[in-house]
Amino acid sequence: MTDRLYFRQLLAGRDFARGVPGAAQMLNFVYLIGDREARECVVVDPAWGVRELVEIAGRDGMKLTGALATHHHPDHVGGDLLGMADVEGVPELLRLCPVPVHCHREEAPWMRRSIGVEASDLSLHDSGDVIRAGEVEIRVMHTPGHTPGSQCFVVGNRLVAGDTLFLDGCGRTDFPGGDSDEMYRSLHQRLAKLPDDTVLYPGHLYAPEPSATLGVTRRTNHVFRMRSIEDWRRFQG
Repeated sequence: MTDRLYFRQLLAGRDFARGVPGAAQMLNFVYLIGDREARECVVVDPAWGVRELVEIAGRDGMKLTGALATHHHPDHVGGDLLGMADVEGVPELLRLCPVPVHCHREEAPWMRRSIGVEASDLSLHDSGDVIRAGEVEIRVMHTPGHTPGSQCFVVGNRLVAGDTLFLDGCGRTDFPGGDSDEMYRSLHQRLAKLPDDTVLYPGHLYAPEPSATLGVTRRTNHVFRMRSIEDWRRFQG
């Protein structure tokens, strides 16, 4: 299956969406994940340069069959980005190629409010569900904290973490729906189930490197220095 796995990490403002307002500033990663033999792939967090993403997949001989949303924030799925501009995101993707949009069921109301998609556009998931691109399996992990329905995706030994975990730091919990205690549990309990050789692929380039193993991240990222939720609460103020 490793030979079949199609996996691309693309940085908005550099690899695509060059010149798009906000793209280079936000440093978002987008991921294409699929099956080379079946020539099918999904896109994770298609906010910027949506037409380019479809074209990149097409040039690689891949047909886009779905979109995966780590969470509802506009720099990940589209919408009004802090008054700067409307980010085209998932609505533009659905216009170009209507595909199911996979999100955690806790995130669905936020998705519908933030980008105006219909309930029929969304495929709702729980932790442990498997989404397939061809024969490649993508396992859902519910990791609330940044938002109520934040989810990560596990593909073999890769973790696509959205804004749950960065190489340096983790997602904020002071936005609507954020929960600091849940973030602690996601980092120290839910993600603790993954082995150290799992490779972390974050939602933003907030470190010099674009990826690292969880073993390295657990040793170097300050969010893992708090050994109890009481320490975490003091750290979060």
